[in-house]
Amino acid sequence: MNLNAMLEMLDENIVERLKTAVEIGKWPNGIALTTEQRQICMQAVMAWEHTHLSAEQRTGYIEKPKSATHGHTDDDLPIRFV
Repeated sequence: MNLNAMLEMLDENIVERLKTAVEIGKWPNGIALTTEQRQICMQAVMAWEHTHLSAEQRTGYIEKPKSATHGHTDDDLPIRFV
């Protein structure tokens, strides 16, 4: 099965269960995930979210604060060496 076929089979409920399994390290029935299963689940969640969710809704999204004085993100400001 290729990645696209797998992603077509996933829905929000399955993705949430995969996320929970990764977070707690266990399947819903209590069996521990192997390292390989955890990695595959994380990859599947990330791929599904990239396809179905906006960047702000994806797991791990960090909002960059805007500078109050210039309306720029911190990445836009010059670096000052002290």
